[in-house]
Amino acid sequence: MNFEFATASKIVFAPGCLTTITSHIQDFGNKALIVCGSRLDTPNILKDILDTHGIESGFYQVSGEPDVEAIHHGVNLARAEKSNIIIGIGGGSVLDAGKAIAALITNSGDILEYMEVIGKGKPITNPPIPYVAIPTTAGTGSEVTRNAVISSPEYDVKVSLRSPMMLPRLALIDPELTYTLPPEITANTGLDALTQLIEPFLSPGSNPITDAICRSGIKMIAESIVQAYEMGNDFNAREQMALASLFGGIALANAKLGAVHGFSGPLGGLLSAPHGAICARLLPIVMQVNLNILLSRYPSSSILERFEEIASLLTRNPSAKPEEGINWLHWVCQRLKIKSLGEYGLTPHDFSVIIEKASVASSMKGNPVTLEFDEMYEILNLAM
Repeated sequence: MNFEFATASKIVFAPGCLTTITSHIQDFGNKALIVCGSRLDTPNILKDILDTHGIESGFYQVSGEPDVEAIHHGVNLARAEKSNIIIGIGGGSVLDAGKAIAALITNSGDILEYMEVIGKGKPITNPPIPYVAIPTTAGTGSEVTRNAVISSPEYDVKVSLRSPMMLPRLALIDPELTYTLPPEITANTGLDALTQLIEPFLSPGSNPITDAICRSGIKMIAESIVQAYEMGNDFNAREQMALASLFGGIALANAKLGAVHGFSGPLGGLLSAPHGAICARLLPIVMQVNLNILLSRYPSSSILERFEEIASLLTRNPSAKPEEGINWLHWVCQRLKIKSLGEYGLTPHDFSVIIEKASVASSMKGNPVTLEFDEMYEILNLAM
């Protein structure tokens, strides 16, 4: 058995740990660019902490999911301000934006030269400036991944900028920052986290370390997601979701994803739908189609045992069958009021283009089975 494993240089996880940030970044630099979303309440708290400890800082706000132009502007601002630390504080989109900016400050040329699928896929050769990732949602795990998902309006697709050097120098996870998340964001990001635990567990890139992480994370989400959604002030549920999200990021960075994420890039480029909402809608459907293929084509595959194990973890029933796990996923999506993709504007007219783009997505290589055109069409049709 051969595998590699890497994660952020340092991970700090504790309620209230935002206040300790300066003790962890003393040797990073003295001028920070804070990459954040539209709300400045939490970023302002961060800025006050930095100012108190002699670290100068300014803001770069990212509206929605980052595109090529937003990254370009962020890089130019960081260079103009002579920033020597980038701190991303927000959801997965913000963290990805900060990650990309930190990497491109030290690597010259147009961003498209480094992007997968639509660009040249040129490798990042110079180490990024120190990057600190502070998530305020429990979902993407971007604080411990080596890629940044960037949208391209020109190509109607989201693709990755990717390098092992893009792993953050510090991932600081403070569950208190998720306590005020609205129910819809809790649902979408939480099911994204679950997807990022299930897909690596089923992928051909799994290894003993990621398997252990995935098992633990799946169990935590099964026990906590409904409570976090319905009782947002349940601090134990919030903490479990934040930890499971971290586990999902570590797993996907060291194994592979699957068809849910293979579809999510093209769908995200086409629809005005959050990434987590797309993953949430697709997860039970992709699981069902994958299971059907395994049962019909590969009935003796050892992957079927993993479907059974997932079902046991989700339902907390040691003898659960794969179908019971999928039924649980459908149930939780209904309980959390996950929208259909049709509600975001997907139509059958879009299917062929989506399938064409999804077929070449890097995540599709991690799916436990190869999907034919008709099977991919079925997934999209059921997600309507």
